[in-house]
Amino acid sequence: MFRAALLALTIPALASAQTSPNPAPGLASMAQGPTTKVLAIGHLTGAPSATLRATMPKEVRETVQLYLGGKIDQWYSRKDQAGVVFVMNVPTTEEAHTLLEALPLGVARQMEFQLIPLGPLNPLRFLLDTAGSVEPAK
Repeated sequence: MFRAALLALTIPALASAQTSPNPAPGLASMAQGPTTKVLAIGHLTGAPSATLRATMPKEVRETVQLYLGGKIDQWYSRKDQAGVVFVMNVPTTEEAHTLLEALPLGVARQMEFQLIPLGPLNPLRFLLDTAGSVEPAK
């Protein structure tokens, strides 16, 4: 029962937040909160080439440096196409963009990223609602 109620609250909020830059008025307060991570979904901008293969060792070394520096928390290969997915430890999409564009594939314009800010699951605040209104956690 609890899980069903949580999913009923979470799924519409997530769908709205992902598909609309301006959430519905009732969901606006749920969309607010700190950005704690950025999801970076990358894809190659062209067909793999000899130039791309020559760039990859430097790209991988510099990506490892971002990981060791704590800027990349998790990294994955995409299964649907050539590309990567990073969960980044940065507070803004602007910082993620700056870091990723400085990588060799970014400089060469061979990789582009969709950047999605992430934060705490705000619908969980409904669990704390005892007086009929949801107050942000302090």
